[in-house]
Amino acid sequence: MPAKKPAAKPAPKKPAPAKKAAAKPAPAKKAAPAKKPAAKPAAKPAAKKPAPKKAAPSANASYHLSKREDGKWQLFITGSDKVIKTFATKAEGEAYAKEKAENTGRAVLAHNSKGANKGKIAKK
Repeated sequence: MPAKKPAAKPAPKKPAPAKKAAAKPAPAKKAAPAKKPAAKPAAKPAAKKPAPKKAAPSANASYHLSKREDGKWQLFITGSDKVIKTFATKAEGEAYAKEKAENTGRAVLAHNSKGANKGKIAKK
């Protein structure tokens, strides 16, 4: 059997050379202007909630024809505050509403203007 060699001892470390005090500092680089982070909008208090917006009229909404206080007839879509058109007579309004309803596949609902059923939808 061969004889085992003793493990080699590591060489002693040399101390690091001392830095010279008179060394010139590296030239300073011009720093680019720092970019400001985008400002975050202020958080709204949770207690106040905005009023919910009305949804757009659905595709199956109807045309309503009703009489205004000034005596004119107005045509609008269910769920909308926007008046589509005004008319001097109910007959003019019904004719226009029927034409619009045929083009869009909607129904026409005419409200009564007199009597006990004033403001209610007229049955035909």
